[in-house]
Amino acid sequence: MAKNKKSKGSVGKGKSKKKPEPGFVPVSENRKARHRYEILDSVECGMMLMGSEVKSMRDGKLSLDEAHIRTKDDCLWLVGADIAHYRNAGDWNHDPRRPRKLLVRSREYDSFAGRAHERGLTLIPLRVYFNERGIAKCVMGLVKGKKLHDKRETLKKRDTDRGLRRAMRHRR
Repeated sequence: MAKNKKSKGSVGKGKSKKKPEPGFVPVSENRKARHRYEILDSVECGMMLMGSEVKSMRDGKLSLDEAHIRTKDDCLWLVGADIAHYRNAGDWNHDPRRPRKLLVRSREYDSFAGRAHERGLTLIPLRVYFNERGIAKCVMGLVKGKKLHDKRETLKKRDTDRGLRRAMRHRR
């Protein structure tokens, strides 16, 4: 006669990851963007994808490291994003580096695309995720490149904040 043992999870020691919002499934985040650029504004937009791309993204096979957004014929295009092949797609697989159309409202397009043509401003993807309905969304940011001294200043501020938090934690 076997006894039913209830497994107990971790008791709370150790670090836990941030839990995503209900219905929010993260796919990829452009972490380098926060270091390289000053983010002025952001907007959420939809993506036109093929079926094998969606399946591959659900497996987390998306890289935004070299991605940027271009305007062409009054449309926004995600260029340079790498969605790996979906191995079960067979002959109907997609091109991993093809440009993908982004879907935004006309008001948002006018404001973002118009400001992106200003000197020194760029459109880049910040994050890609699936919303609660299972639709792929991309958060697009209007950014300005940081200079080297700005990057150093950000690192210095982060280090001092970390030191202050550590001191407050050990003081208790």
